[in-house]
Amino acid sequence: MEKNNPFITNGYVSAAYFCDRVTETETLTRYITNGNNVALISPRRLGKTGLIEHCFHQKHIGDKYYTFLIDVYATKNLQEFVFELGKGILNGLKPRGRKAWDLFLSCLSSLRAGISFDFAGNPGWNLEMGDIKTPSITLDEIFYYLEKADRPCLVSIDEFQAIAKYPEKNVEAMLRTHIQHCTNARFIYAGSQRHMMGEIFTSPARPFYQSTAIMELHPIDMRTYTKFIRKHFIVANKDITEETIQNVYERFEGITWYIQFISNSLYAMTDIGDICTADKVNIAIENILSQLNFTYSSLLYQLPPKQKEVLFAICKERKAKEITSSRFLKTYKLTASSVQGAIKGLLDKDFVTCELGEYKAYDKFFEIWLLKQSK
Repeated sequence: MEKNNPFITNGYVSAAYFCDRVTETETLTRYITNGNNVALISPRRLGKTGLIEHCFHQKHIGDKYYTFLIDVYATKNLQEFVFELGKGILNGLKPRGRKAWDLFLSCLSSLRAGISFDFAGNPGWNLEMGDIKTPSITLDEIFYYLEKADRPCLVSIDEFQAIAKYPEKNVEAMLRTHIQHCTNARFIYAGSQRHMMGEIFTSPARPFYQSTAIMELHPIDMRTYTKFIRKHFIVANKDITEETIQNVYERFEGITWYIQFISNSLYAMTDIGDICTADKVNIAIENILSQLNFTYSSLLYQLPPKQKEVLFAICKERKAKEITSSRFLKTYKLTASSVQGAIKGLLDKDFVTCELGEYKAYDKFFEIWLLKQSK
């Protein structure tokens, strides 16, 4: 009988399907259970959220703490931040039963009229953004709850660097003050933009300066990932060559999400009793790209011409440096002004990332698809 695909591409299932991160799990757990807040920094799709969920799913954490996962990636201002924070806390408390969430709701005086209940008596976050009339007051109420909760709380805020772009000028100072005075909660600030996270936590002029431990996440070692992937194939009476895994690992620079996605596809393509070989990798990628073709075509159509030209140029370079240099401009028939104008839009829309002066396409599948279009 065919087993469920063990290569998870979305969310967290259990420790059995989580690859390694033993040292990182121990370090993060030690920080947050010993009174420290943590800034967790790594490029997107390397597994920050998975690591945090893995920590939160440990029995001794679940038995002693309330844990909350908040994603503020799409937030644009303090009102939206408070909305996501409140929703995330309520969602985290609902499985814990009425006693757990009753205190939280009793603290939310400013929103009580907007909370509804289903037939089983469970609360729902059926608020509209506009229901949060005064975000600073609602934030006070949420932190009042975190301080009064009957268990210590662990709060993970994903893509924390988003707060640096909010139009309100005092958000960092406001949050820092609340967190500083909240003795019953510890915070994990996860972020994917190294420069912005560095500014928030290491600049003496910023409120969060020297307020946290800082952890960087790096790719899982290739030998460790090879062992993990082969183990799951063998358990299902399948096999995969080390060469195949190495091909995937190197092609996608050890980035967890892509390795999981390709491994998921290769596992599905391999029959019981068969061996998955390196020639299957390109087939798996082609299958994935064909599924994404409509999405990628739509994205490309929406891009202004200059942004499209610069994006193609960066994809062809794979890792582009000095994008206003004469070599880069001459190679791709661009002008310095058009590159400078286009790159801001590409960075804002997350088509491109920039780390230490090196520009890369954010989505590696999109990069492969684009390069095929340009042939």
